[in-house]
Amino acid sequence: MTNHWVDIKNADVVLIMGGNAAEAHPCGFKWVTEAKAHNKAKLIVVDPRFTRSASVADFYAPIRTGTDIIFLGGVIKYLLDHDKIQHEYVRNYTDFSFIVREDFTFEAGLYSGYNAEKRSYDKASWDYERGDDGFVKTDPTLAHPRTVYQLMKKHYSRYTEDMVERVCGTPRDKFLKVCEMLASTASPNRAATILYALGWTQHSIGSQIIRTGAMVQLLLGNIGIAGGGMNALRGHSNIQGLTDLGLMSNLLPGYMTLPNEPEQDYAKYIETRTQKPLRPNQLSYWQNYNKFHVSLMKAWWGKAATAENNWAFDYLPKLDKLYDMLQVYELMSQGKMNGYIAQGFNPLAAAPHKAKLNDGFAKLKFLVIMDPLVTETSEFWRNAGEANDVDPTKIQTEVFRLPTTCFAEEDGALVNSGRWLQWHWKGAEPPGEAKSDIEIMALIFTRLRKLYQDEGGKFPDPIVNLSWPYGNPQNPTAEELAKEYSGSALVDLVDPKDPTKVTRKGGEQLAGFAELRDDGSTASGCWIFAGAWGPTGNLMARRDNSDPTGIGQTLNWAWAWPANRRILYNRASCDVAGKPFDPRRKLISWTGKIWAGADIPDFKGDENPDGGMGPFIMNPEGVARFFARAGMAEGPFPEHYEPFETPLGYNPLYPKAKGVTSNPAARVFKDDLAAMGTVDKFPYVATTYRLTEHFHYWTKNVRINAILQPEQFVEIGDALAKELGIANGSRVKVSSNRGYIKAVALVTKRLRALTVEGKTVHHVGIPIHWGFVGIAKPGFLTNTLTPFVGDGNSQTPEFKSFLVKVEKA
Repeated sequence: MTNHWVDIKNADVVLIMGGNAAEAHPCGFKWVTEAKAHNKAKLIVVDPRFTRSASVADFYAPIRTGTDIIFLGGVIKYLLDHDKIQHEYVRNYTDFSFIVREDFTFEAGLYSGYNAEKRSYDKASWDYERGDDGFVKTDPTLAHPRTVYQLMKKHYSRYTEDMVERVCGTPRDKFLKVCEMLASTASPNRAATILYALGWTQHSIGSQIIRTGAMVQLLLGNIGIAGGGMNALRGHSNIQGLTDLGLMSNLLPGYMTLPNEPEQDYAKYIETRTQKPLRPNQLSYWQNYNKFHVSLMKAWWGKAATAENNWAFDYLPKLDKLYDMLQVYELMSQGKMNGYIAQGFNPLAAAPHKAKLNDGFAKLKFLVIMDPLVTETSEFWRNAGEANDVDPTKIQTEVFRLPTTCFAEEDGALVNSGRWLQWHWKGAEPPGEAKSDIEIMALIFTRLRKLYQDEGGKFPDPIVNLSWPYGNPQNPTAEELAKEYSGSALVDLVDPKDPTKVTRKGGEQLAGFAELRDDGSTASGCWIFAGAWGPTGNLMARRDNSDPTGIGQTLNWAWAWPANRRILYNRASCDVAGKPFDPRRKLISWTGKIWAGADIPDFKGDENPDGGMGPFIMNPEGVARFFARAGMAEGPFPEHYEPFETPLGYNPLYPKAKGVTSNPAARVFKDDLAAMGTVDKFPYVATTYRLTEHFHYWTKNVRINAILQPEQFVEIGDALAKELGIANGSRVKVSSNRGYIKAVALVTKRLRALTVEGKTVHHVGIPIHWGFVGIAKPGFLTNTLTPFVGDGNSQTPEFKSFLVKVEKA
C-alpha cells in the first residue's frame, strides 16, 4: 500500500476493483465504512460477481474478468477528453512533458524491439530522449508529438466507451458513471483511493493492470495524499514482509536484486543499479545502493566481507535464468531437480496445474515440508481417490515433515499491507516436537556448515564464512534477528563534516538507513527496515495510538518502513511551493526552514522547494512515470491482451493480428502454451476467490470453520444453470483442459451473463479453500483447473481467468 489501512477513512471515493475487501479483508474494510459514515465517501465496486463489497457499495458495475486494462484505459481516455485531471500535479510531478526517443514505436499490439522467438523485448528504445548533458529533453507546452502526454493520449484514444462495453461487457451508462465519480476527485480538495488484491495480480497482465490503475490516480493527483493511493490488500500477515526481505528468486532484501550471470564485475553491478539523476537537482535515492548493499553483505558475512573481496560479491549466486515458481516446477517436471523445501507453503494447492505439480514432486529424490499442519503437498503421494488420483507405488520421493510453530507460538514482527512492522509476543507453547522456523533453519545450517568445515567441498566459502553471531547458534532469537535486519554500527561512526564528532558508537543500533555507509562500518540485513529496532529499542512494539492530526496518522503505533513513513510520496500532497493542496488533510508542508507535519516527509528534510527537486525521489527523473521506460516486460504503456484462455479466441483490439491475442511477453513454457484450452470445448469463463469463513488452506482443519463452510461449491449464474438444467444444491463437474473438479452447485444471481463482442459470456466462480486433507468434507484442489502461465513481471499465475466446461456430475 502506498498509504495504509486507517488512511482509507480519509477518502471521498473508494474504488474496489480486483478485490473483495468486505469478504477477504473484513477487518480492514471497517475503514471503508468509516469513510462512508463520517466522510460521506462513495464506494464503487467493479467485479465480475456481485460480492459482499458490492452489496454495501453506492455503485456496482460488472466486468468480464481479465479486461481491466480496457476498463481503466477507458477511464484514462475519459479523464483526458473531459479535462478532468489535476493540472498542477500532473504538470509538475509526472513525466507528461518528457520527450520519448524517436525510435520508439507501437504497432498492431507490439512495441519496438520484440523478438517473437524469445517472447521478449529489447527495451533500448523504451526511453526518454536525452540532451548533450545527459538530462531528459522536455516540452512544457506538451505540443511535441513524442511527449509522454501526446503518446499516451494517442495510445488510449482506442479505448472508447464502445470498446469498454463491447469487450468488458460493462454497460456504457455504468462505465460512464464510474468515470464521473472518479473524475470528481481531480479537484485538490477531494481524494480517491483504489483498493485491489489478487483479482488484479493473478493475471498474465496483472502488473500492467495495476500500472493502469496507478496512471488513473496520477491523472487525478491522488498519489501521495491522505485518502489516496494505490493500495494492495495483502492476503495474509507477512506476505508484505516476505517480499520486503527478498524471498523471491531474483531479489535481495529491501528490493535490491541479485546479479545476473553476465554481471561478474562488482563495479558494473553497482553502477547499473546506482541510477544517476535524469534532470538537474533530482535526488534519485538509489544512488545510495552501494551503502545498502555493503551493509547487507556485512550483516551476512561480517568480517569475511571486505573491500578487498568486493564485500563478498563472489559469494552471491549469479542468475543464469529467473528461478521463479513456474520455472522451478517446470524443471521439476523435467526431472532436473533433486530436492525441494516447502516452508510455510502448500504449492500443490497454491501453484497452477496440479497434475503437473504431482508429476514434478514424484520425480524428486526428497521433499521437505516445514508446516504446522498436514498439507496436500506433504500428502501429494497419497491416493485420495478422484481428488488426488496418483499411484503411490510409482513415486520414489522421500518426504520429510518438519512440524513448525504457528505465529501465535513465537515472538516476532508481522508486516501488514500498510508496511507496518508490528511486534507480537508468544501466546502459547507449541505442541509436541514442533520447533520454530528459525530453530529448524538454524539446525540445518549449523549441520551443513560443519560438514563443509570437516569435509571441504567446491567453493565452501559462502557457507563456512557466513556470520552467525547468535547467543545460541542452533536457535537464534527473534530479537537478535530483528536487531540484525534493523542495523548497527560496527565501529564508531564520525560526522563526515567533523571527524572529531562521533555520531554513533560501535555496536550501537542505527536510527535509520540514512546512517548506512559503503565502507564496511555499518551492517543492516534489510535497509528499508533500518531503524525498526533503533538506539531507543524496539519501535515495532510501540502501542501508542494517539492521533493529534485526526486523520489517522498514529506515528507511535508500531513502526512503518521506510523511516516510519505512513504515506509514501507525501511531498506530492503539496504544491511546488510546499503548501498542502488540501489543508484539511495536511500531511506535511514547508515551514520556511524544514519539511514537517503529520507524517515523516518522503523528501530531504531541508530541501527548499525553490530548488525544483521532484517529489518521487526514488526515480532518477524525480517525478512519477506514465511512460514506464524499460521497467515492464510488455511495454511502457499498459495494453490489453486477452487471458491465455480467452472466450473470444482473439484480441478485439487486433482481431486479425497474430501473436498479440494474449500477452506476448508473459511467463509461459512452450508445452504449456500449446496445451491451453479453447472456447469450443470449454465455453465458460472461470475465476477463483476466497471466502470470509475460511483462511486459504488452513481452516479446513478447524471444526468451526468446517461447520460454517463444510463442503466445496462453485457459483453458477441462474441463466447458465437454467440453460444446463442444473438445480441449486446438485453436484456438478467442472472441467478444464488440465482436469476436473466435482462440487455442489450454488445457483445465484450474483453472476450475471455479459454480452461481449455480441456473444453471451458466462462466469463460473470457484472458491479455493478445499482439498483432500483436513476435517472439512474432502474436495478437489481448485488449481486442478488453472493454466500454467504467469505475469511477465511478477510471474504470478493466471488464476483469475481461464476456460471451463460445466455439466451435471
